[in-house]
Amino acid sequence: MKETLRYLAGIAGPSGFGSNSTAEQVTEEDCSRSKPSPLTAIITGATSGIGAETARVLAKRGLRVVIPARDLKRAGEVKDRIHQENPQAEIILLKLDLNSFASIKKFCSEFLSLGLPLDILINNAGKYCINLEFSEDRYEMTFATNYLGHFLLTEILTEKMIETAKETGIEGRIINISSGVHSWARRERFKFNSMLNPKNYNGTEAYAQSKLAIILHTKELAKQLEARNARVTVNAVHPGVVNTGIASDLKGMISDSIYFIASKLLKSTAQGASTTCYVSLSSKVNGVNGKYFADCNESPCSVLANDESEAQKLWKQTQELMHSQLTLAKTTK
Repeated sequence: MKETLRYLAGIAGPSGFGSNSTAEQVTEEDCSRSKPSPLTAIITGATSGIGAETARVLAKRGLRVVIPARDLKRAGEVKDRIHQENPQAEIILLKLDLNSFASIKKFCSEFLSLGLPLDILINNAGKYCINLEFSEDRYEMTFATNYLGHFLLTEILTEKMIETAKETGIEGRIINISSGVHSWARRERFKFNSMLNPKNYNGTEAYAQSKLAIILHTKELAKQLEARNARVTVNAVHPGVVNTGIASDLKGMISDSIYFIASKLLKSTAQGASTTCYVSLSSKVNGVNGKYFADCNESPCSVLANDESEAQKLWKQTQELMHSQLTLAKTTK
């Protein structure tokens, strides 16, 4: 109840920011992190919504922004809007479809061939499927996009981030976008093979499970980075419930009066991007690893999300899946 009241009132937490803070506000004092040479950030899902706002604000703070996108036309429109505000911004567009392991590997190869550093990786893209759909690799679409795709992307790019941090002395940061909905996932239903190919599909359950998997991945990866003494951290973020097209879709399902009241509780896109930008740039987050953030402050997550054995098991199962897929891809070339 206390957290709900704090959210509704927009009361700032220990970081000095709260639910009403915008991405620009939380980065005003820490834009020096990208000096003297620009930091490089990859942001998935940056063609709309929170991702596009994150790209705009980070570019405004002097970062070089790489936008991987399935639709390069939409990505180009985001780039044009950023350049209208900031003509000097360096925006790089590359093709990426998170539903395809082959596309992820190709993107990583193309990015690494550019010879750029990599300081920040923001795994922001998300998918919600009402009906059962499958990825190119024949896995349930929500789980494949939100979790598997980002797992593989991070796995391939982590070495570059460790290398960059060692060369520059600047802490690398991986930010995984999760959701408070992760707490809806139930232990008895959180079964790896069932999530890959569910027999009884429920869209909301699949979404919650994918967001739980993201936090478990975050916590296990944090432990592995610490064991290597790598100067790279990884944290999970809950952006809040943002006033986007998904929220508008609900209007036809409820009365106008209830929708009006509910809409006042939703965050704007600028507010929704604030926690991602804060964790990306704030000096107050230096050395913070394996945590879950909401409203720009560390926040508790579910008991299941804190289960170390569950995180280790999920990591092992995912690694085995990725190994078999990558081996298969090599033998079929």
